[in-house]
Amino acid sequence: MSDEIVRVELPNREPVLRVIPMPKDLNAAGDVFGGWIMAHVDLAGSIPAARRAKGRIVTIAVNAFTFKEPVFKSDLVSFYAHIVKEGTTSMTVDVEVYSERDPADPKVVKVTEATLTYVAIDNRGAKRPLPPL
Repeated sequence: MSDEIVRVELPNREPVLRVIPMPKDLNAAGDVFGGWIMAHVDLAGSIPAARRAKGRIVTIAVNAFTFKEPVFKSDLVSFYAHIVKEGTTSMTVDVEVYSERDPADPKVVKVTEATLTYVAIDNRGAKRPLPPL
């Protein structure tokens, strides 16, 4: 993390998830817990994966996860996720996270980026092939 916040714009597509952290989501320093962000990244990544799998999926790997800036309790946090790679049963999903903060002087900052892998499963929990497109 740097002392200077780099201003960016939100991606020109719909986020899969938007949420405002609450006081219970803060650590002792007043920033949002990294684990809270990680849980929401996994949830956001699962949305396009479950849609593509047309059914149940499980997270099998967090391939990369980078925290770039802190998230604060009053931020509006937007999660953007899309599938970047498909296998027979698995999908790799990139997730980008942005915070909109300070309504008096609005700023957008990229706070996190991650890559996760999901696998399609059947009702017994066994791997299954992705359906045809």
